[in-house]
Amino acid sequence: MLSQSYIKKAAAKLGTPNALRGSDMKEKGKKTTGGIIVAAGKQSARREPNPLLKIGSISVIKRIVLTFQQVGISPIVVITGYNAEEIEHDLADYGVIFLRNENYGSSQMFDSAKIGLGFLQDKSDQVIFNPVTIPMFTPETIQRMMECGAAVISPSYHGKSGHPLLISAELIPRIMQYNGTMGMRGAIDNLGSVRHWMDIEDEGILHDMDDIERLDQLLKKHNQHILHPFVRISIEKESLFFNSKTKLLLLLIQHTHSVRSACRHIALSYSKAWKMLNLLEQELGYAVVERKHGGSNGGKTYLTQEGAVFLEKFQQFEENVRQYAKAEFNRLF
Repeated sequence: MLSQSYIKKAAAKLGTPNALRGSDMKEKGKKTTGGIIVAAGKQSARREPNPLLKIGSISVIKRIVLTFQQVGISPIVVITGYNAEEIEHDLADYGVIFLRNENYGSSQMFDSAKIGLGFLQDKSDQVIFNPVTIPMFTPETIQRMMECGAAVISPSYHGKSGHPLLISAELIPRIMQYNGTMGMRGAIDNLGSVRHWMDIEDEGILHDMDDIERLDQLLKKHNQHILHPFVRISIEKESLFFNSKTKLLLLLIQHTHSVRSACRHIALSYSKAWKMLNLLEQELGYAVVERKHGGSNGGKTYLTQEGAVFLEKFQQFEENVRQYAKAEFNRLF
């Protein structure tokens, strides 16, 4: 089991409280929901890395990310360990944040979950947690859980409990303190009678990758549920100079104060990051980041006031476009 100091250090690498909390564009009174996908374990009996096993034409971890994104979960944090580089490559264009459990070989899934919870506790009102081994729950299941209002929610199908799990951010500190041997189940039980069991007509909450035949049978139904408009928004003049990757880079710089640290968490090379930043500043005509030297840990990088305003406006524009696209898609299809 990982020490509390290791978990706090891993989670704290990505910045100060409220760092990636939803912006002002969020609907008033609507809870922000972050997501955690634990994918740090070793390979399955099929001798393939679990997260990269394909069901249909996409990997299981990509399927979970798409399901999360469809209901507006953000930020999405993927905890990696074994085969981290391959997983990060598979999700490089999907706007997720990577945190590594460097001790994945000697720790439990709950230790990886703690790394994600420690990062998200001050950045979301509630968190959806899911192991990568359960990929076939539907967006409707998550939507119902997100709108329920209970502090801890487990979905149930015909009396059998499954995943994902919803946790209110206010309970995360108590969960982080749990040092028993029963993992997440023990931590939730230790909270007392706060868990709400939600009856769901979604068999996908039960089946993991050891039951690959049943997952294949659920594939057609799941693909119907995840049918949705996928809008990629960019800004360009004669060529593209700002997109979702650049947005995530700015967000992480804003909250880690380090370009190098930001790059590690979005599978981006340091040199490419600076090329993106230089191009952005050239096209906008003003500085987006500034570097401050000194201190025991070296210099830090910050967004300028103009850069922060540009980022906030882009996020609002992006959300407005996606909401319009979703409404039109539902109306027409």
